Amino acid sequence: MLKLKPMSSLPLSHFKPFVFSLFSSQPRTLFASTILKPISFCLSTSAVLPQFQSQQCNSTVSVEPHHLSCCLPHRKGLKIAVLVSGGVDSSVALRLLHAAGHSCTAFYLKIWFQEDFENFWSECPWEEDLKYARAVCDQVDVPLEVVHLTDEYWENVVSYIIEEYRCGRTPNPDVLCNTRIKFGAFMDTINSLEFDYVASGHYANVVHSAADQMDELSVLELSKDMVKDQTYFLSHLSQAQLKRLIFPLGSMQKNEVRKLATKFDLPNKDRKDSQGICFLGKIKFSEFVSRHIGEMEGVMLEAETGDFLGKHRGFWFYTIGQRQGLRLPGGPWYVVEKDVKKNVVFVSRNYFSFDKKRRLFRVGSLRWFSGSPPEDINQLQCKVRHGPGFYNCSLTIEQSEDGHGDIAVVHLSEDDQGLAAGQFAAFYQGRKCLGSGIILESWDDQGFPVCEKALEIARMEDKSKIGKPVKIKVKPETPTKVASNHEGLRTNRNDEDAQNVFAEKRKEGSKEESMPRLPMNWLQKLRERLSRLL
Repeated sequence: MLKLKPMSSLPLSHFKPFVFSLFSSQPRTLFASTILKPISFCLSTSAVLPQFQSQQCNSTVSVEPHHLSCCLPHRKGLKIAVLVSGGVDSSVALRLLHAAGHSCTAFYLKIWFQEDFENFWSECPWEEDLKYARAVCDQVDVPLEVVHLTDEYWENVVSYIIEEYRCGRTPNPDVLCNTRIKFGAFMDTINSLEFDYVASGHYANVVHSAADQMDELSVLELSKDMVKDQTYFLSHLSQAQLKRLIFPLGSMQKNEVRKLATKFDLPNKDRKDSQGICFLGKIKFSEFVSRHIGEMEGVMLEAETGDFLGKHRGFWFYTIGQRQGLRLPGGPWYVVEKDVKKNVVFVSRNYFSFDKKRRLFRVGSLRWFSGSPPEDINQLQCKVRHGPGFYNCSLTIEQSEDGHGDIAVVHLSEDDQGLAAGQFAAFYQGRKCLGSGIILESWDDQGFPVCEKALEIARMEDKSKIGKPVKIKVKPETPTKVASNHEGLRTNRNDEDAQNVFAEKRKEGSKEESMPRLPMNWLQKLRERLSRLL
């Protein structure tokens, strides 16, 4: 019978990650018991998981030469560690490397398991992922190892995320996961096995120097698919990490990857892409925050008037630019500022007004792939969030106040309102990604203007004296106003709804315009007319 073994004591006493070990009577060593084979099993028996027949596929499926262009096909026989997740992208990446003639070993990273979340236990998503990964590897007889990095993940990612949210910042777990775990702790774990490269299913391209010029720098470039491009999430890697990476999908569009999955007859060829944050799996973000940071009741104020609109569970549940989950009528409403000391959230319906946009911000913790800022810092591009959109920008490099590292003052060519402290800003020159840094909290220009009345209420120690929330009046909208906001909506949304927000906005606008014009008894009149016809 399998037993749960606690990995170690963690900073938060109520958080207890566990891993499954088939070697329950053996102490863990650095590698032998960290990589488990055969695969682990989930305690939950309620999950409905796919069943795969053990069969070999035709491993000689012909692949077009351009599909192998990012697989170093001219250097056959390389020893490559391939990160697989059970998804289509990493599976196709594995098959392309195999088709290019390399010796592959697949690795599945099992980073945490948390006992207290019922939805996580019942759905057991990692077990399904692992079954798909195993079936894909079995098709071409590639060995699969399971690597447990639970301790490393807590210490390097989850703890950092929690602390950043406590301070009111908005960190990016996917950037940290790539930098510190997938291409950090994992690379350290397999270092003694002497793999030539580590590969994954990321949409990006690494250009390496020739085999006889290994001292030259490797370059991270945009993928062919600009919508799926993931260089933003890889922009904080070091040059040493970059030199060891291959991304086989860098020369392909997503639809090409799907076609190849069908051509290879992969077991997961029809599986949907994962949309979750990397460290949460299927756990709701609000549930995670509530469990590990807690809740603290605060007030929600309208930024322009100071009107008390309602209460919230804690400022850490909200990020600047957030629209969903505010539960206020007469919207859409947006989070525009936060007072983290007084636990006050300021909201507005005028988030996209022209005079409230920001073009300048500071970036710290800079990391350049070349080791230093580019020579020409006046003609660059940058991304302030994942997605296909760029801004033209210029930089001014300053020394930080504490004397540790440089600060880049970023001047955008256009306005942006979605800048959130703690997020990453990635810099580009043409198709080349130069590096990135973390957006800081200090600005040269003003953020969203909060009126004095709102600031005065926020400073009140006893907020019970504010009274009851005001009755929110529905704000009229016109089609022309919606249309004029199109450009702002295109560039200033959070990652989760960036591509759909304008369509949603137009839909909401049309509903608000059309619904009040319908007579209150229109349904009754329609029924009467139909009854007469019948």
